[in-house]
Amino acid sequence: MKSARILALATLASITMASGLAAHTDATNPAVIKRMEVMKAIGGSMKTLAGMAKGEMAFEAEKANAAVATIAEQGMMVPAVFEANETDPATEALPAIWENWDDFAKKADDMVMAAKGVAEITEQGAIGAALGQIGGTCKACHDDYRKK
Repeated sequence: MKSARILALATLASITMASGLAAHTDATNPAVIKRMEVMKAIGGSMKTLAGMAKGEMAFEAEKANAAVATIAEQGMMVPAVFEANETDPATEALPAIWENWDDFAKKADDMVMAAKGVAEITEQGAIGAALGQIGGTCKACHDDYRKK
């Protein structure tokens, strides 16, 4: 059951990353582009973890730990890059972000805290726990604040 959940989170991370790539090339608003770059860095790190968890990429502890660190670092930037209510046809951000700012900012903080709480990854088996810790926070925010 646990491995099925890990696989589901890994698959979700891969799908989430792939679905956002096309929108990034169409954005023209510099503020929205910056937001997308931050989210792309987080998504890319989740994709790295998911790829290792699913065996699609070779396990490398250094890369896995760097991915977790990137999620924490970029996650700290999320409130700042979303603070201005900027629009762009290519954005996947919902107006609910600015209507429920405190909740959005808390969810960003939850992601950062989850990433910072991941113990050093020294073996492939530990990636599932990291995905579980971080992936749930990504989903919670995306469910409320990202176009589906």
